[in-house]
Amino acid sequence: MYCLQWLVPVLLIPKPLNPALWFSHSMFMGFYLLSFLLERKPCTICALVFLAALFLICYSCWGNCFLYHCTGSPLPESAHDPSIVGT
Repeated sequence: MYCLQWLVPVLLIPKPLNPALWFSHSMFMGFYLLSFLLERKPCTICALVFLAALFLICYSCWGNCFLYHCTGSPLPESAHDPSIVGT
């Protein structure tokens, strides 16, 4: 499972607080994963473990899914701070 060391940090990268950057962030992460899968060709077990972890994170709506924003999950309190969002 050597190839998982390049995939697990992708799950730990937080989404930006500014909602305007969510699309750019999800496109960057999607292209990173696509290029990684095409270039490195991870083993089947590593790919399945990563996809299962990604599915569980996105299905549970913990707020760290980079594919979409869950409608029921509120924004963090710091997202309403004008000094952060206004930049």
